[in-house]
Amino acid sequence: MITLTLLHPIQSVPVQSWCFESESVVRIGRSNDNDVIIYSAVVSRHHVELWNHVNGWEIINFGANGTYVNDRPIAQVSVVDGMTIRLGNSGPKIRIRVGATTPPGKIIKPPQHELSQNHPASKDKLTAWPGGVGIIEDDEHGGLTQIDLD
Repeated sequence: MITLTLLHPIQSVPVQSWCFESESVVRIGRSNDNDVIIYSAVVSRHHVELWNHVNGWEIINFGANGTYVNDRPIAQVSVVDGMTIRLGNSGPKIRIRVGATTPPGKIIKPPQHELSQNHPASKDKLTAWPGGVGIIEDDEHGGLTQIDLD
C-alpha cells in the first residue's frame, strides 16, 4: 500500500491524501487520465509515475519542469517511506508513505483559522489546493468553484 499526501504550499500541512492498495503503477499529473490529478501550471500532463517493483516502489520523472527530492532534480529513484517530492522546482509537494493506512480519497481541510466564516471552503469540501488555488466542491449546488487562497 502507498499513500500520497498533497501538502499545503507554505505550511507543509496535509491538504488531500490518496491511498493505493494494489496498483502496480500510480500516475501523477495535470491530465484527467492520471490517478492523482494536480492542477498547477508547473505540473506536466503526465508528470511522474510511481512503480511498485518486487523490491519496493520507484519514482520516475516525466515532467518538463522536473521532479525534485531534497531540492535535487531526479530522473528515477527508489521511494523511502516518508519522503517528500516536489513537482517542478517551485510546484506542489507530495509526501509519500509506504504501508500507511489513510482511507482512499480522504479529504483534509486546511486549518480553520486560515478560512473566514464566510469563505466557501468553510462549509464545502476542499478537493485540491495546489499553488494557492483551491477547488471547492459545493455540496449544496453540486458544482466546483476555483478560488484564490493567497
